[in-house]
Amino acid sequence: MDIISIGDGLITFDPVSKGPLRFVNQFERKIGGAELNVLIGCARLGLKTGWISRLGKDEFGRHIVNTVRGEGIDVGEVILEEGYPTSLNFKEVQESGTGKTFYYRHKSPTETITPDLLPVGYIKSSKILHVTGVYPAINQNNRNVILKAIQIAKENGVKVSFDPNIRLRLWTEEEARETIISFLPYVDYLLAGKEELELIFQTTKTEEIIQELSHYSCEKIVMKDGENGASVLLDGKWFHSKAPKVVKVVDTVGAGDGFDAGFLYGVLQNWPIEKTLEFANTIGSMVVQVSGDNEGLPYLEEVQAKLGLLNVIER
Repeated sequence: MDIISIGDGLITFDPVSKGPLRFVNQFERKIGGAELNVLIGCARLGLKTGWISRLGKDEFGRHIVNTVRGEGIDVGEVILEEGYPTSLNFKEVQESGTGKTFYYRHKSPTETITPDLLPVGYIKSSKILHVTGVYPAINQNNRNVILKAIQIAKENGVKVSFDPNIRLRLWTEEEARETIISFLPYVDYLLAGKEELELIFQTTKTEEIIQELSHYSCEKIVMKDGENGASVLLDGKWFHSKAPKVVKVVDTVGAGDGFDAGFLYGVLQNWPIEKTLEFANTIGSMVVQVSGDNEGLPYLEEVQAKLGLLNVIER
């Protein structure tokens, strides 16, 4: 495998109309999950991907498995658990494209994964293990699972990619900060939002954030900043790439996951950091122009066309 991940998959109900959720009467059923979005993004770019997860043994769980399998993601380590409902969320989208997420993910079927049940051979056979802060936010047990998984990865030469993806509807700032800091010694690629780094290290000063991060051995530290683009701290030097201009933002959910997929793709291709950043930023800009968590994640040829590297005949 090129990339595997551990995480919760859920059914996400997207509003047919925009505005406060209390006034929305119709929804479209889709699938989501931060880790799953990254895997879908990577699979569409042509990478070999695998998913470790648990879903409810219900119609929603079956729908997610079938959809994920159809994307070309290996689901050999996904189990449908009897007696657990598949997680849900409902999205609220404003006219600007921003919004809120309302979670219904207790009791989560992922709580049946324990550190001793992790598929060690599966993790060892991958090049990158990608994890986020969403899965450990669901319950305390999941934090132990992720810690064990990234320890297994590090012991076996597997690179660890980590996106804090902080969701304060799922845990407190203090819980998030303590847990994320406990993961950092094992992280090779840190893919964090600017505001997330400020929350973790409790400062808005970039130089102080850099000083805090110097205590860890991350190979590449990414600071994502939405429409302002993204920067990478590599060998003590910052590399910045502007985000492409977007005429109309439809839905911002999943943009960071798309960026992650593009960045990890570039890393696996051994591209220069400038090319990797441009590629990742381009994917993020494409995702916000489509409604849904992962519907806007592009295929490789679509990104190449967007970058002017491939001619597209439309008619």
